[in-house]
Amino acid sequence: MSPLVQLAAEEAENPLLPPIPELVIGLIAFVIVFGFLAKKLLPNINKVLEERREAIEGGIEKAEAAQTEAQSVLEQYKAQLAEARHEAARLRQEAQEQGAALIAEMRAEGQRQREEIVAAGHAQIEADRKAAASALRQDVGKLATDLAGKLVGESLEDHARQSRVIDRFLDELEEKAEAAR
Repeated sequence: MSPLVQLAAEEAENPLLPPIPELVIGLIAFVIVFGFLAKKLLPNINKVLEERREAIEGGIEKAEAAQTEAQSVLEQYKAQLAEARHEAARLRQEAQEQGAALIAEMRAEGQRQREEIVAAGHAQIEADRKAAASALRQDVGKLATDLAGKLVGESLEDHARQSRVIDRFLDELEEKAEAAR
C-alpha cells in the first residue's frame, strides 16, 4: 500500500471519535453507574451531610447556651466580687471604728489611772509632810524644852507642862512665819 492510501485510511478512523458501538456501551455503562450512584450512594451522602449539618447546628446552639451560661456565671461572679469588696470595706470600717473606740477607751483609762496615781502621790506627800512636821515638832519641842530647861534652870520634865510650852513656842514661830509672808 502506498503511503497515501495508508494516510487516507488513517484519516477515516479518527482517534478522537470512538466507534459507535463503544460509544453506546459507554453511555449505557454511564447511565447504570449514575443510576446506582443516584439510588444507593447519593441518599447515604445526603444523610451524612444532614447529620453533619445538624451536629454543627447543635454544636453552635450548645456553644451559644454555654456562652450564655458563662456570661451568667460571670455576672454572678462579678456581683459576688462586688459584694465581697463591699463587705470587706464595711468590716475594715468597723475595725477602724472599734480601734478608735478602743484607743479612746484606753486613753480614758490611762488618764484615770494617772489621776489616781497623782492623787495617791499627793496624799502620800501630804501624809509624809504631816509626819515630818509632827516628827520635827517633837524633835524641836524636845530640843526647845532641853534648852529652856537649861536656860531657866528648872527641869521641864513634866509632860503636860512640856507640851504646853512646846505648843506655845511653835505657835509663835508659825505666826511669825505667816506674818513674814
